[in-house]
Amino acid sequence: MNMSLGPGARERLVVIGGDAAGMSAASQARRMKSAGELEIVAFERGHFSSYSACGIPYWVGGDVSERDELIARTPEEHRARDIDLRMRTEVMEIDVAGQRVRARDLESGAECWTSYDKLVIATGARPIRPDMPGADAPGVHGVQTLDDGQALLDTLTRTRGRRAVVVGAGYIGVEMAEALINRGYEVTVVNRGSEPMSTLDPDMGRLVHEAMTGLGITMVDDAEVTKVLTGDDGWVRAVATEDAEYPADVVVLGIGVRPETTLARAAGLPLGNHGGLLTDLAMRVRGHENIWAGGDCVEVLDLVSGQERHIALGTHANKHGQVIGTNAGGGYATFPGVVGTAVSKVCDLEIARTGLREKDARRAGLQYVTATIESTSRAGYYPNASVMTVKMLAERRTGRLLGVQIVGREGAGKRVDIAAVALTAGMTVEQMTALDLGYAPPFSPVWDPVLVAARKATKAVLKGA
Repeated sequence: MNMSLGPGARERLVVIGGDAAGMSAASQARRMKSAGELEIVAFERGHFSSYSACGIPYWVGGDVSERDELIARTPEEHRARDIDLRMRTEVMEIDVAGQRVRARDLESGAECWTSYDKLVIATGARPIRPDMPGADAPGVHGVQTLDDGQALLDTLTRTRGRRAVVVGAGYIGVEMAEALINRGYEVTVVNRGSEPMSTLDPDMGRLVHEAMTGLGITMVDDAEVTKVLTGDDGWVRAVATEDAEYPADVVVLGIGVRPETTLARAAGLPLGNHGGLLTDLAMRVRGHENIWAGGDCVEVLDLVSGQERHIALGTHANKHGQVIGTNAGGGYATFPGVVGTAVSKVCDLEIARTGLREKDARRAGLQYVTATIESTSRAGYYPNASVMTVKMLAERRTGRLLGVQIVGREGAGKRVDIAAVALTAGMTVEQMTALDLGYAPPFSPVWDPVLVAARKATKAVLKGA
């Protein structure tokens, strides 16, 4: 705290980052304190504020028709609520000792220092760009921000060719592959792993592989891109692996993201093993009473393994912002951690996971059993019942639920929420078998697929005890 503030003096909250975590924090702090009590200044280097990055693939693919549908609140709307949001302004330096930040107007180049009493760091994440020749060539795109999505759409509009290569097969890679298929492109996905969706175990990833191939996507597994090849005009023309070249008129990088903590590192703030900022339960940066951090730039506690993880999801970012804004505004709130729940899709195939994969459990030193079942989304006799596969991990001796993965059609994905609640509550798989879930033939078999998996996992626990 700035000890020079006298009674009734107005404090200043500075926010770095104008998307989910940053502006949620600013908005919540404004609800807690009026403009007469708290001045709020926010810096955003992009052109947009408070938007859904998760919706970008669906905008690119045409499911969402207009870019602005992804924007929850414009800069003008924030300013109308007495939040001084400065767009196209990048913070270049944090002076922790002096309690100030140095920002640059990206249009004019002008720089200025702004002091703070309280600071929120919400700098997000950046797409991983492989260190290889041609990675920065025109036509090669990472997709993390709305500006990135606009740049990709601009490329798709002016590119005559219809060949796309997606590098990586995680959430972004899979979703962008579908988006490009929807736009009429021939799509090749080059994946370093043996199966797509490394957030799943390989046996479940195989189901995603089959669905992507069925859409006409060419899957190249166990391959790593070594360079991007360009034409005489400098534009991308292909990507190369050790064994082959794959023609491309556009390349999308879907190999993941890293926490954007360049500023924090330079300021000497504490970072974890994954490069993200470390915070306490109140989302304060450890060791700093007046600095908070949230969103994709932080590491969070995994409630199942007890280890710190980096998970870039809008759900977490918005919750972080609410907690930070409450605390910065004089209240008290905490963010206890996560269980790692995520859901996605490839056309009509729904893909969901929560908790630990097998390799996560091994890394955490846990002994476990697995159970995999096939069931249907509805009563088998009800029209349009579709098959879903559920895999469940449980701790070998105690039966504690460790993780669930679900792949199937309509009605499969959101069933993972049952497991997410069970994980958060620390339930055993035997306790899960007694859950009083909703039943009617149009919605579920009399034994829901998640409960069928829990029954099988219970038997595996008893057999291995």
